Amino acid sequence: MSQSVVNKGKADLPPQRSGPPGERNGLKGHPWLTLLTVAVGVMMVALDGTVVAIANPVIQTDLGASPADIQWVTSGYLLALAVFLITAGKIGDRFGHKATFLVGATGFAATSAAIGFAGSIQTVIAFRVLQGLFGALLQPAALGLLRGAFPAEKLNMAIGIWAGVIGASTAAGPIVGGLLVEHVSWQSVFFINVPVGAAALLLGLWILRDVRAENAAKSFDIPGIVLLSAAMFALVWGIIKAPSWGWGDTRTLLFLGGALLAMVLFALWQARAKEPLIPLSLFRSVPLSAGTLLMILMAFAFFGAIFFVTFYLQNVHGMTPVQAGVHLLPMTGMMIIGAPAAGAAIGKVGPRIPIVAGMLLTTLAMYGMSTLDTHSGAGVMSLWFVLMGLGISPVMVGATEVIVGNAPMELSGVAGGLQQSAMQVGGSLGTAVLGAVMASKVSSALPGNWAKAGLPPVEGAQGAQLKQAAQLGIAPPAPQGTPEQAVHAMAEAVHSSFVSGMSMAFGVAAVIAFAAALLGLLTKRGSNDAGPAVHI
Repeated sequence: MSQSVVNKGKADLPPQRSGPPGERNGLKGHPWLTLLTVAVGVMMVALDGTVVAIANPVIQTDLGASPADIQWVTSGYLLALAVFLITAGKIGDRFGHKATFLVGATGFAATSAAIGFAGSIQTVIAFRVLQGLFGALLQPAALGLLRGAFPAEKLNMAIGIWAGVIGASTAAGPIVGGLLVEHVSWQSVFFINVPVGAAALLLGLWILRDVRAENAAKSFDIPGIVLLSAAMFALVWGIIKAPSWGWGDTRTLLFLGGALLAMVLFALWQARAKEPLIPLSLFRSVPLSAGTLLMILMAFAFFGAIFFVTFYLQNVHGMTPVQAGVHLLPMTGMMIIGAPAAGAAIGKVGPRIPIVAGMLLTTLAMYGMSTLDTHSGAGVMSLWFVLMGLGISPVMVGATEVIVGNAPMELSGVAGGLQQSAMQVGGSLGTAVLGAVMASKVSSALPGNWAKAGLPPVEGAQGAQLKQAAQLGIAPPAPQGTPEQAVHAMAEAVHSSFVSGMSMAFGVAAVIAFAAALLGLLTKRGSNDAGPAVHI
């Protein structure tokens, strides 16, 4: 993209919608109905993220999958999603966000049905990868459609409601998944996407109006797509495998080094490509760059730390998946309420103050959660969960608006893909890094807690298995005839070690959240309605 195009002002930019601006045929293109339609579509993806986690143990048993196989049910999906997001955004910019959204919704529902009918774990994994590709089409297209349907002063509210739907779907996942797995089958967890996808398709055909920019690139930057995909694959794969390989392992370093090399080559190519996938001039916008880094840090702290909460609730407090989902409702409920409220606040005062305040609240919540122990009650947990939900809401909405709103209209899909990629990379990195921090702390604390409980030392292979179980808060099965007092002592030693590791992970997450709060000072809203110019 030339410098003159990057600096275009409001009057020179193309209309957001095909056809005369402001003209609608019936309900087609109606902003709030557009929001309803895209919300139904992204609800599938958000629901799927937490529902499948509940179903994995049953899938493993039913299909006789190995631990490595069942890991691929999640990892294959995440890899496909992370690798394809920015390219999917480019597809929306080129062919229209409506068509991209409809293909994504239809494909996601179809692959979900195929997984439900699968008879082997290999088939499940293959269709999960395809599901990730179609999910990648949905997310940036949804943001592009919102960007095209709403004027700048109402975009924040729309993104807030959209984020609230994602929060509600995420909150419902463990509860819906637990009920379906317990009372129907694991297949029903995937079949539930079929009617939702059909509704998104029908609503999309009826309501959505195509959104594309007249000066969007007419060709694809194939070398750029290959280099960026290679970089994202190597990065996410290296992060996923690092906990099992070890962060200093040659394989981990090769993948992470390869990701860095591919990203450098990608940047060099973008500087010379005629129609680059991501014009580097985009990142001369300080707010957009800050918003992208902010999204990475937020996802690192939030998703990385929250990963341990489900193990804390289920393995330390002995809750069922459904009970754990109910206990998380104060957090997810606040996200549902807080996201639209944050959108309204950002519309009035801009994103900077809500983002900084939100990350400071998140920092406080992270610190509070680092003080939880094995006997913490529901009241104190709910307090920190509420603060977490209220803190994350303005950041999710504000950072999304900053990234998408500070990109030109012809790059709105790429900007949406960039926002989602930042979240995926941050979440994956946070889970892996904080997982390593926690594993190290648990391994060092367990021998002392075990000895303090008056238990005989466990060494060799049994000792290694004990440490691995303790990293998930799982007390070892006691041999038959073991006194109840000894069983209780073993559980207490394991749970205390797990909580000490979780506390350290939340402490690190609190530091990252505070750094994100400082970064939030650099954010500001996009500058115009028709697709903000990049601020040089």
